[in-house]
Amino acid sequence: MPLPFLTADRAFDEAADDVALPFDDRDRWRRPYRPGPCRVGAAALVLLLASYVLVAAVIIAVAGTVPAAAACMVGAAIAILCALRLLRVGVWVSARGLRRVGFFVTSTTPWQQVTAVRTVQQPVRWLGLPRTVQGQALTLVRTERAPGEVPPLMTTHNTDFLARTEAFDRAADAVEVWADEYRRH
Repeated sequence: MPLPFLTADRAFDEAADDVALPFDDRDRWRRPYRPGPCRVGAAALVLLLASYVLVAAVIIAVAGTVPAAAACMVGAAIAILCALRLLRVGVWVSARGLRRVGFFVTSTTPWQQVTAVRTVQQPVRWLGLPRTVQGQALTLVRTERAPGEVPPLMTTHNTDFLARTEAFDRAADAVEVWADEYRRH
């Protein structure tokens, strides 16, 4: 069963350098990079936990306590939904704008409100924890807000790009190309 949200479009990796936006359907939301191994590993562990909880629910149901089995199934369903949401977290682009998908909150910025998308050298949070290290961040400058108010779109030390600086550079370049293309329209 293909999971389109798990893998990035292969055309980003396979596109020639002269083709900036290699897609026919640009209205579809796309993630210009693959999720990092930390994110995929965490989702896999959550799904493994959910499978154990589902087996426990079956055993509890056979033992005859249906309400407890239902509670276990609800817990497993919540774990599965959390794993799927964890895999969707990231930056997505389309002809309509730039979308930052978080675990709890999703925000979309139309291209008309984007002033610039830049890669800057700055202190970034390591895996989203309070500790900061020196790294690169892809920042979004919007027309109606000051640049300091918007958190970075992605960094070299988040769960998708930790120890994958080349992948960060490709993803940042792809988002910048989308921004340059659609800010002109």
